[in-house]
Amino acid sequence: MDDIFAPLALLPHALPRWFQENQRQLPWRQDREPYHVWLSEIMLQQTRVEAVKGYYARFLQALPTIQALSEVPEPQLLKLWEGLGYYTRARNLKKAAVVIMTEHHGVFPQDYAAIRALPGIGDYTAGAISSICFEEKTPAVDGNVLRVAARLCDYHGCTDDPKVKKAITSALAEIYPPEAGNFTQALMELGATVCLPNGAPRCEVCPVGPHCLARKNGTIDDLPVRKPKKPRRQEDMTVFLLSCGSRVALRKRPDTGLLAGLYEFPHLPGILSAEETIKAAEDWGLSPDYLEKLVTRNHIFTHIQWNMTGARLHCETTNSEFIWVSREAVGRDYALPTAFRQFLPDFGELKP
Repeated sequence: MDDIFAPLALLPHALPRWFQENQRQLPWRQDREPYHVWLSEIMLQQTRVEAVKGYYARFLQALPTIQALSEVPEPQLLKLWEGLGYYTRARNLKKAAVVIMTEHHGVFPQDYAAIRALPGIGDYTAGAISSICFEEKTPAVDGNVLRVAARLCDYHGCTDDPKVKKAITSALAEIYPPEAGNFTQALMELGATVCLPNGAPRCEVCPVGPHCLARKNGTIDDLPVRKPKKPRRQEDMTVFLLSCGSRVALRKRPDTGLLAGLYEFPHLPGILSAEETIKAAEDWGLSPDYLEKLVTRNHIFTHIQWNMTGARLHCETTNSEFIWVSREAVGRDYALPTAFRQFLPDFGELKP
């Protein structure tokens, strides 16, 4: 191990007891069933723990086995995932389930390489599953773990650099204890609940706080070193909240690209005036009788921010370009991303 990472050797001695006494009670920690651990790790990517809890329970209730996941129709799968975002994760779950059923006889593979080869599974997720479920000494290194390592060692290499991540992963692999699963979860827990980002670490309760070089040297707020974030691209659009009687208008997004294959309310680029909005509806072959209101919403993706103006239009007729369904059906049967779902209350009371 590189001498700069020598302080990591303290972790196997300090974390087990701390984790036993301080770990959060989370639904996916109730057992070490690979399917459950895998599902939780995929759901937790880019998503808060509290948000995942409900989705995790509903998903397993609907699809309790890998076989059930492999056979689920895509519309049902996407509806179960509705609101979690990054819908490619859900599609890759099903693809991986199909591989497990066809190539592994329905049994989740037990070694790191075979797990890593499944669709949608990267180094971190493979490390988490193989260590938590099968006690392999395979580190699961994400942003939380990189932050712990950088601060404990007062290491100023850029953790966004793949070479730096590889070096930290290798250093951790050298000090992994036989109880690999508990150690992996303890390291995750330390980063998620104690060694917090953005100048808010809880050093006073950290089990390795007295040995933390960044704390000793006063550099905690400087670590980890990250690349500057690029500003998000801003996209303006007008979203058409169209209704005819008790039905509202939807359309399906393309099968590739952002939010592929999901449903949306019709929209056009730019923020249109009231006159332009009514003209656009007429160009779609509709007969709007009046524009009720304009509402403003936004939605933030990783690299894009949508700045949306919702235009509420009552129409006398429908058209064949859109799908016209009841608002109840929207909530029940159609996977509507959060960006558009936030407009549902703006329809108000619909006419029978």
